[in-house]
Parts: sequence; structure tokens; C-alpha cells
Amino acid sequence: MREAHSGSLIVTGGTKGGIKGGVPQQRQLLDDVPTQQLRTVRPGQHRTAPSVPSTPSAPVRRERPRLYAIDGIRLVAALMVAVHHYAGTYRVNQPHNAIWDRPVSDIMPTVFHVATYGWIGVEIFFVISGFVICMSCWGRTPRQFFTSRVMRLYPAYWFAIAFTTAVLVALPGVWDRQRPRDTLLNFTMLQAGSKVGNVDGVYWTLWSELRFYLLFLVVVAMGLTYRRVVLFCCLWGAAAMLAPVAKFPLLELVANPEGAWYFIAGLALYLMYRFGQDLLLWGILGMAWLMGQRELGLRIDEVEHVSGWRGSVAIFTVFLLVMVAIALGATDRVQWKWLVTAGAMTYPLYLMHYVAGTTLIHRLKDTMDARLLVAVVIAGFMALSWLVHRLVERPVAGLMKRGLDTSFARLRNAGS
Repeated sequence: MREAHSGSLIVTGGTKGGIKGGVPQQRQLLDDVPTQQLRTVRPGQHRTAPSVPSTPSAPVRRERPRLYAIDGIRLVAALMVAVHHYAGTYRVNQPHNAIWDRPVSDIMPTVFHVATYGWIGVEIFFVISGFVICMSCWGRTPRQFFTSRVMRLYPAYWFAIAFTTAVLVALPGVWDRQRPRDTLLNFTMLQAGSKVGNVDGVYWTLWSELRFYLLFLVVVAMGLTYRRVVLFCCLWGAAAMLAPVAKFPLLELVANPEGAWYFIAGLALYLMYRFGQDLLLWGILGMAWLMGQRELGLRIDEVEHVSGWRGSVAIFTVFLLVMVAIALGATDRVQWKWLVTAGAMTYPLYLMHYVAGTTLIHRLKDTMDARLLVAVVIAGFMALSWLVHRLVERPVAGLMKRGLDTSFARLRNAGS
């Protein structure tokens, strides 16, 4: 299956307004100057610098509180994917399958019909990733962007590889183990580029995420502005449309037509959040929805085989509308602190739940009611994910940050 993680949710500060070279400073910040922070205003209001007339072409940032609602959506998406893998895939509905030993639709038909749509949680993750990556790297240098991504991605991922491999050694019979050299290559997160299989099938989404990061790093290096992010969305979207017909492998690899439009939707939504809505952003989001519904259909035809296009598009559309509501401030009053922890658990939960979870289900399937078993396994992995976040991600990320900061400082000093 395809998740994505996300970065920290950061709301940046402001700068002083003014005139520079006869051009309104505020407009210059948006269009020409590498990443600088905008003046903040109360939700729903726009202000420009004193004595500078307001211009429709210069969108102004809206200051809002942390987006707790996105943390909640991330957890819902992760649970959707987990339930799908346990009780809604084509694989688990086959006779004599290795997980349940008989079609899951015979064991729990209602759960199966709902769970068949859980794979859409991956597309939800991609949209959220576009939104949050743009948010978290606004105002950061490429070095800071690189450091934050390494700290966020690798600690839980390394643990997940070790954990899943240990489960496969201890409980064989459901999934084949990778060769040791392929398992070791998985620690780089670059195995897809070497055509080496994943220790756990869910890792395929990380390859899509990494390509998005590398592309967006170019914009970060230039300096994030409203204009540059919009231009990036348009150029990447055009490349994603041309790649399948161009039959040029490098273009298809870079353009990532299967996932590009979901990330683009997230970028457009973040621009709505930061600068307010306009017709151009609605146009980008509308194009992302149109291309996204096609990709949903292709995913059903080629991979899933168990859910319907209409239901999938309906779920995806509702999710996008919820994200629009978040971007426009409708959920600003959601301030539940526990959602931060819930959001932090989603990445390790996604990484660990599939191969290890289905292996446990195979071993325990005759010990309790199937629906209870699915609930117990998910609850167990949520608890484990919390421990991984507290005991692995936090301390290892701190060590990595100190090490990377020292390394980059040495590079900087050596260059001078």
C-alpha cells in the first residue's frame, strides 16, 4: 500500500512592512525575494504596510493556530489503511489465503465491504504530505529542510525494518523474508531505485515521497514564494500528464504521475491556508481532483480489484472538502492536545502494521472473534507506535540533529 508521513506543523512569524526601490515590500516578499516571513494578521483580515495601498495581486498570510485537525485526519487515514490490509484486500478475500485461510467476506462481510475502501488512506496521506511539507519548510534553508526530513523519516523506519524482520524470523509461514543483503539495502530507503523488494510492502510510498522531496527541494533552494509554488504545481502537473505518453523512463520517474496530483492538491491547499483562496488555486485544486479521480480508477483496476470507483471518488471528494474547510479556518477551534500525539503515532503505525500484523492475525485467527482480533491487533500496534515515537524517534532524532548540524557547520567552515 501507498502512507506518508509528514513534518512538523510550523506557523511562521512576520516582518516589517515598507517600501524598497519603489516596490511594495509585501509584494516583493511574495514574488521575488527568497523565503522571508510575511506580516501576520487575524483570521479573515488583510493588512498591508502603512501608507502602502492594498493590491489584489499580493495575497497576505493569515495567522492561525496549530492545525490539530490535520493530526486527527492522519490518524484516521492510518487506521483506514490498517483495516484495509487486515480485512479488505483482494488477497485476504481469496480461498485458502495465507492470513485468514478463507475469504474474509465470509468471516465478516460488513467489515470487508467497508474495509475495501481503506486504501484511499494512502492518497489522503499524499495530499496531507504536500500541505505539511510546504508548511514546515517555509522560511527554511535547504540544509534545514534536509535535516528535518532525515530526522523525521529514518529513526522509525530503521526500527520498523528490524522489528518486521524479527517477526518474520520468529513467525515464518505467511511472508517470505528478504535476503540479508536486500534487507540491509532497505535501510537506505533507496531500494526501489535498485529494483530491490521492500521488507514490508507499505514502504513503496516512501519512494514516492522521496521523489517529491527532491523536486520540492529545488523550490526551497530558490526561496519559497507564492508565485514559485504555484509555478511548481503547474510545471510538475504538466510533466505528470506528459510522462505516460512520452514513454521516457527518466521523465516518468521524476514526474511520478501516479502520485503527483495528490501532492499538488496539498500544495494548493496550503497556499489557500497561508494566503487565502483565489481562482487560480481553485483551478489547481480542481485539476488535481480530476486527475486524482482517474488515478483512483486505475488503482482499482490494476491493484485493488475490490472497491468501486464511485465510492472511492466520493470518499476522496469529502476528504478534499474537509481539507478546504481546514485551509479556510473552519477547524481553527479544534484544539485537542491529544491529537498531536495521535498524529505522531501515524508514521510508525503505518510502517509496522502490515507484514507483522497479518502474521499475528494468521497465528491468532482461531483464538477469538475475527472483528475483535482486528481491533486488538490495531490497538496493540497503536501502543507500540506510541512507544516507538517516545523511545526511538525522539531520542534518535535529537542525536541526528546534533550530528547533522555539526557536519554542516564543518562543511561551511571548510568551504571558507
